[in-house]
Amino acid sequence: MSIILENIGYAYEDRFRVLDNINLEIKDNENIAIIGRNGAGKTTMVKLICGLLKPTNGNIIIDDINIKTLTTAKVAKNVGYVFQNPDDQIFHNTVYGEIAFAPKVLKFDEAKTKKVIDQAIEITQISDILDENPYELPLSVRKFVTIASVLSMDTKVIILDEPTAGQDYNGIKILENMLIELKKLGKTVITITHDMEFVANNFDNIIIMADKKILKQGNKESIFGDIELLNKSNLKQPVIASLAHQLGIKSDIIKMDDFVDFIIKNKVVHE
Repeated sequence: MSIILENIGYAYEDRFRVLDNINLEIKDNENIAIIGRNGAGKTTMVKLICGLLKPTNGNIIIDDINIKTLTTAKVAKNVGYVFQNPDDQIFHNTVYGEIAFAPKVLKFDEAKTKKVIDQAIEITQISDILDENPYELPLSVRKFVTIASVLSMDTKVIILDEPTAGQDYNGIKILENMLIELKKLGKTVITITHDMEFVANNFDNIIIMADKKILKQGNKESIFGDIELLNKSNLKQPVIASLAHQLGIKSDIIKMDDFVDFIIKNKVVHE
């Protein structure tokens, strides 16, 4: 499902402007990361895409339909949004009840209901906590509960707001596998994150935002290799990219695999 933003601007109460002249195209079945410091407008932009906010000016086109005239409920049938704070979304007293709520409201038939619930549970790997009360689970696990509840809506677009916050190594690996599985299912996934390692390891299309605008969109090499842009946006390179830069390595090293490959190749050359 393609998404086009045309000259989008947004101002709270028509005074405090937080987005200005945003133009963006997100292609069908694309995994895209949005990075930028706090206050850059990232969350406001995705709330416009999912219909929680209406643009002050401009148009948002999702699959050839201008959504600014649609209700939030209608947009939600195609765009699912996982909030940064899971407590803003949880309102059932069992994990299973939380996941099963959307298919019931959307009136999926029995076969589809079972399919989307089982799929959401499998992708988020939470089959062992279905009878638990979500409020009694750790923050990192509650995040997966809310992700599963959005996946069970079976939307074509999924927005993840800071999914890695509070996650340990295992949680990050589940998220990485989830991105792979969602791409196989044909989903478009938009992820807001401050985790540069997560971005470097999982996204080839990255948007960098600052000062109410999109400063640049490109692959990880062009984004993380642009030190001037990162400094302007108050962002850091991934640790491995920063190490390579400090060592004076003239190569597009962004993640650990790149670094290891470089070391191995250069060792072979010296021998």
